[in-house]
Amino acid sequence: MTLRILLLLLFSGLTLVPAHAQTRRAAPQEVDRIIAVVNEEAITAFELRARLATVERQLRAQNVQLPPREVLEKQLLERMITDRVQVQFARETGLRISDIELDGAMRRIAEGNRLSLPEFRAALEKDGISWVKFREEIREEIVLSRLRDREVESRIVVSDGEIDNYLANPDQGGNAGNDEVQTAHIVLRVPEQATPDQLMRIGARAQAALDQIRRGENFAKVAASYSDAPDGLSGGVMGTRPLDRLPALYADAVGKLKPGETSDILRSPAGFHIIKLIERQGGGSAKAAVALRQSRARHILIKVNELVSEAEARRKLVALKERLDNGADFAELARLHSNDLSAAKGGDLGWLYQGDTVPDFEKAMDALKINQISEPVQSPFGFHLIQVLERRTEDASAERQRLSARQVLRERKSDEAYQDWVRQMRDRAYVEYRSEER
Repeated sequence: MTLRILLLLLFSGLTLVPAHAQTRRAAPQEVDRIIAVVNEEAITAFELRARLATVERQLRAQNVQLPPREVLEKQLLERMITDRVQVQFARETGLRISDIELDGAMRRIAEGNRLSLPEFRAALEKDGISWVKFREEIREEIVLSRLRDREVESRIVVSDGEIDNYLANPDQGGNAGNDEVQTAHIVLRVPEQATPDQLMRIGARAQAALDQIRRGENFAKVAASYSDAPDGLSGGVMGTRPLDRLPALYADAVGKLKPGETSDILRSPAGFHIIKLIERQGGGSAKAAVALRQSRARHILIKVNELVSEAEARRKLVALKERLDNGADFAELARLHSNDLSAAKGGDLGWLYQGDTVPDFEKAMDALKINQISEPVQSPFGFHLIQVLERRTEDASAERQRLSARQVLRERKSDEAYQDWVRQMRDRAYVEYRSEER
């Protein structure tokens, strides 16, 4: 209620105007207005316009033809409402992203664009993007990701029976079960307690979307116009992953498609789906999946905390890297300086399977040659120097095969579970539209 009162005060028009200015007809100016209320928290037209400008830039950068502006505005408003519901829930349940974590994320984004942080900020501001607002949007994206991990990923259950069935049927999904596929999708979410009329309307929208695609309309444009999925406004691209890690509904459909083809309308408890196969790359036989690569590595970790800033942690590792390049003993420096339990073993982490470490660490480790020492690598734990001592590929043990199968099945269930959870959150929220308010 406080925000609503503040907005009314800001936009009530009670500005004092000098008498001599009242005789001139001022050019009409659009004032901000509330266009939706989500659990008593307002979304304003100014917020929508700012987000719309960002989305339009992203679509143009991907060479995607823009949908009609009113269509894009409607889709974006629904996305903002769904995000706002989740952010409110995160706030109420104590999920916070500290400025230190946010600074680290901003630095990684800058480095991903091969820019320093000041250069990245200057590039954004040159494009008319507010640095402060961009930071808060990134903070929100991190919050949503952490919320998904906490509320969805942690609740996915894979039974021993499902694992037994998966291992007993290594070719399930066909001989292409181990192919890498790049896909895009459109999701039209259905409320949990949908009426027959709602189902008919949403189904008709799904059919309209499919008809546009079949007439040759760009899939990404149709996704931006229709999809309720978080990636809808960026063309619906899901990225590349093994076919057997797609939701079962998607995997069955994609297994029958050729690159460039689009499925019929698919139905799940979460809603209506349309999926497109963009690219397929052979990944070998299903049997080969049990042969796993291992790396024997060691590291030196400097943690970031209230006493050690990111800059200080990085500076320490740069100095240690220089000593190592000049012949210093890695194990000895790890014992003296590493903030990890492995320090007592000279930083030795033993043999690591794929997936045993966080993605940032694994990506840097996989890029190293034998005995090469990395530059400082940032992960959620701090900054690392990494050295790979050996690599090998071996048949997985029975226990490791079951663990790998569990990971495949969890990932297969993840997208569907997330869509279902978002639908429930959205259905429980109070949303009031005020699109006609002036």
